[in-house]
Amino acid sequence: MSELTGRRALVTGGAVRIGRAIVEALQAAGVEVVVHYLASRQEALSLSPFTVQADLGNPAECARLVGEAGPVDFLVNNASIFTKDALPVATPERVLREFQVNLFAPLELIRQFAAQARGGAVVNLLDRRIRAHDTTCAPYSIAKKGLEELTRLAAIQYAPGVRVNAVAPGPVLPPPGRGAAGFRELAGRIPLDRLPTPEQIAEAVLFLLRAEAITGQVVYVDGGQHMLGNGV
Repeated sequence: MSELTGRRALVTGGAVRIGRAIVEALQAAGVEVVVHYLASRQEALSLSPFTVQADLGNPAECARLVGEAGPVDFLVNNASIFTKDALPVATPERVLREFQVNLFAPLELIRQFAAQARGGAVVNLLDRRIRAHDTTCAPYSIAKKGLEELTRLAAIQYAPGVRVNAVAPGPVLPPPGRGAAGFRELAGRIPLDRLPTPEQIAEAVLFLLRAEAITGQVVYVDGGQHMLGNGV
């Protein structure tokens, strides 16, 4: 396991929720973190003096993000959007919006990160739904499944200099603007019968950043829920 002290990381969507827990865990491990945000400026500044604003829904802003962040040793593609779009309402425009943030932006950021030619590691945030067929959020599920495949393709393409892995969380936090009441029931069946925490997601990210012999892997932090497929 390599030490993280003195290294530098870019975390997308790092100002709030799971992203914030990842940033705090990296900082506790001695990493200087550049926090990317869309609208959560104050939250980002409360975490780090190094912040960068970008709309990952805009391809041009994705292309400049790594350059603005400066040289980094680690990239954590955490930012995502989630909508409950079943196929009957999944118009091309709505699908493209989800794909841009959840798949195309990480693809471009990985390309830009690897182009720095300084090596390092990438961790992509997926979703336990990549092992299920959730018809209630078709574009999101397809995009995250695409990001899983991108993780493996990039791991091969950019080896040996850059390692690329992923973490697939289960239900962690209620959607923004919704209270925690009833969320455990909505989360469905979980073999370990407990929700993962943001801090546990962050632990998995740090493990993959340290694990120099691991690339192209997905670590599920979901209490075993992915093993149930659609049965949740």
